[in-house]
Amino acid sequence: MGDYTFSHQLNIIIHVTSGTAALFLGLLALISKKGRRVHKKSGLIFLVLIAIVILTALMGVFAFEANGFLIALTMLSGYQAFSGYRVLKSKSNKPKTLDILIALLTLSSGLYFLYYFDSIGMIWSPVIIYSTVGALFAMIAYDFLRYLIKAERYKKIWLYEHIYKMIAAFTALLAAFIGTVLPQYHPYSQFLPSIFGTLLAIGSILFFRRKRSLS
Repeated sequence: MGDYTFSHQLNIIIHVTSGTAALFLGLLALISKKGRRVHKKSGLIFLVLIAIVILTALMGVFAFEANGFLIALTMLSGYQAFSGYRVLKSKSNKPKTLDILIALLTLSSGLYFLYYFDSIGMIWSPVIIYSTVGALFAMIAYDFLRYLIKAERYKKIWLYEHIYKMIAAFTALLAAFIGTVLPQYHPYSQFLPSIFGTLLAIGSILFFRRKRSLS
């Protein structure tokens, strides 16, 4: 790993290992039967691994001055995973202090990222980075606007929100992984995973909506 210090190398190893493991656990959560033990356990471990990925990414950028071009995808994946989990836990759109604080912290981090965009040495295309940050801001905006939805109405849509956010978190992580491993196929290796994830989320929502209507 070049001239990196031992602590920097260790941070990279933990980051890559956690991210790879999160992909496998996320995939297991996606294909396992919803509501069952395997789904719940794999989903919970996925969240823990995402937290480690975020922590090591932040350590890499701020402690070791590593290139910060993946920090936007890390924020997006982390926030979507957190918000998706919180939706599942509460099953309501009642405002909660923790959700608001995390949303504001993530929003501030995204604005900080954009402000220092030119100085942190982006490797990926600016279009990819700006669209990623835009998706993050759109998600945060929705999370504030959902408080305006009537509680009875929200009870019918929280499941679809959970599905979308967790799949989106998984595919954001997948995009970071594939985009890094296959740089020779940029920009396709950057945006195709996100397109796949969007289609998968839409298909899953339609499937569970139909399943609900037939039950």
